[in-house]
Amino acid sequence: MKVNSVETSMTLAIAPLRPRVGPSVTDAGLPEREFVLAAQRGDQEAFGQLVRMHQRRAYAVTRAIVATHEDAEDAVQEGFLHAYRALDRFLPDQPFGAWLYRIMANAALDLVRRRKVRDADELTETVALPFRDPGEADELQRRLSEAVTHLTERQQSVIVLHDVEGFTHGEIGELLGIPEGTARSDLHHARATLRGLLKDVWSE
Repeated sequence: MKVNSVETSMTLAIAPLRPRVGPSVTDAGLPEREFVLAAQRGDQEAFGQLVRMHQRRAYAVTRAIVATHEDAEDAVQEGFLHAYRALDRFLPDQPFGAWLYRIMANAALDLVRRRKVRDADELTETVALPFRDPGEADELQRRLSEAVTHLTERQQSVIVLHDVEGFTHGEIGELLGIPEGTARSDLHHARATLRGLLKDVWSE
């Protein structure tokens, strides 16, 4: 598969996020593997369908790592662009999602390394969002936002990926480039920190 230009690839990554009009390959009800094979043959609509199938969790992976919504969107676009360029190297018998999410995590980590300085207030809001319950009082939200500032950036990423998105310790290790045992330790310490700070409202 050949990529005509960076602009074409970026369009492929962005276009599926917008409402579509008219028939789509989704009408065929094909399994994911068939879309992967079609995309490897150069079918742009098939790749667009893969984007639609994975965009929500791809965003969740990047958002757990970077500071802001805007950074997460940038990382997702970079990740899909890289995935499109690397499709020739993907083996269709492997899980496409696991391969894609590693690319997304790497894109997010690269963005963090490039920017280096991160806004602590935006980071607090980013990590607190998945834990917010609209039915809870504003005071609880305020306390939770304050509590997560006591976690390291990696602990914040691990607890969101595990407790919110459901990734296993091994998957988190692969995504963040750390040993599985470190992911387990980070999760344990993150939970312990939040439990101690919110002991009057924390429930297992």
